[in-house]
Amino acid sequence: MQILDRLRLGLAVATAKLVTAIVKGLKLGAASVLPGEISRRLHPRLLPLLFEQVNKGVILIVGTNGKTTTSLLLRTILENQEQKVTHNATGANLINGLITALLADTNLIGRLTTDYAILEVDENVLPLVLKDCTPQYILGLNLFRDQLDRYGEVDTISYRWQQAINPLPQESKIILNADDPTLAYLGQNLSQNVVYFGLNEPELYLETIPHAVDSIYCPSCGHLLDYKGVYLSHLGDYTCPSCDFSKPKLMLNSSDWGQILIGVYNKYNTLAAGVLSLEIGVKQAAINETIRSFKAAFGRAEELTVQGKHIRILLSKNPVGMNETIRAVNTLKKQGKSSTSLILLNDRTPDGTDVSWIWDVDTETLVKSGGTIIVSGDRTYDMALRLKYSQDSLGDAGSPVNLVIEENLSKALQTALDGTPSHETLHILPTYSAMLEVRKLLTGRQIL
Repeated sequence: MQILDRLRLGLAVATAKLVTAIVKGLKLGAASVLPGEISRRLHPRLLPLLFEQVNKGVILIVGTNGKTTTSLLLRTILENQEQKVTHNATGANLINGLITALLADTNLIGRLTTDYAILEVDENVLPLVLKDCTPQYILGLNLFRDQLDRYGEVDTISYRWQQAINPLPQESKIILNADDPTLAYLGQNLSQNVVYFGLNEPELYLETIPHAVDSIYCPSCGHLLDYKGVYLSHLGDYTCPSCDFSKPKLMLNSSDWGQILIGVYNKYNTLAAGVLSLEIGVKQAAINETIRSFKAAFGRAEELTVQGKHIRILLSKNPVGMNETIRAVNTLKKQGKSSTSLILLNDRTPDGTDVSWIWDVDTETLVKSGGTIIVSGDRTYDMALRLKYSQDSLGDAGSPVNLVIEENLSKALQTALDGTPSHETLHILPTYSAMLEVRKLLTGRQIL
């Protein structure tokens, strides 16, 4: 490295650490983005320089849903094996967030000593990251419609991934969700070693294919896929009656793995982290031990106690994600463990400015199960209209529901807390920016 380059690197690192100290010292947030933004301007090649210093491997985790939970579980598994891990734990998964996470573990001259870098990466950013990085592992969780104003359809994203992954060396290992036809087809068109995870538990099938389904046509020939059953959205057991495309063989039997967090979607997250850990060389007994004691990431089935009330936050930022959180909440309603829900809908940049996706959510199932539903957020009335439409379409079917509309988030949260019996759980279903806001109110902290 040239002397001038070393000076620029030192300046970038020092500035990033100073910005981090200021932001945290003034309690303005977690400083998960701004240090990376500033240091990148000072040294444009900072990201590849940091990647090159990771000792055992860079692990990129991509997909629409589940990145934060999966990456945190994987980190916990590896740290329990006494591995040093760098991780963008706050979920800041754009380029600036990745740089910030890596810089946090460097010394003052930019020296990074870590065994693994576990980085959740925004699905649209993966091709950019791969220009600066040769990862040892890429873990693909799923592809659903999410922020169409930014990303486009899932086939477009998959094609971009394929173009970006193809030039990687054969040593890079790709781990994909076999239950997602789009990712299964992607794996069949890659030259690298591909390993698949997925479910093989028919008892978890949904009764019908959800309205918010994305990819039920064969990615190879375009024919309608023949599903034996679906686990969530278009994820399931499928074959194509027109060509030889079918669900790939799984690395392991999903029923052999435990589950701590609620929801079928979290079973996928557990499997994904478990399979990758096995590939690294961790023993299954050690993985299972970590799973049994694992605590959720912030906002992802995270549990809190406030004012003596038990709260669970379930991030709901797209049709599939919200359908699954509703599915989990309804299960608990039937058990008498939940009767109050707080839904928060924002339309800021982190959420996606197009909120028309709420009309693809099966809110009828939540309304049908009754109880109290409180609505707030920047787009309070859009969400309230969706729920009122669900009420009207159901007529007298289902249980009575109390719909409360409150634009002010603080008042909405207090109303929800007051209406939650001490023996039940308040479920909060927020979009991303709303999740950060409500966590700040609940904990006095924010993630920035």
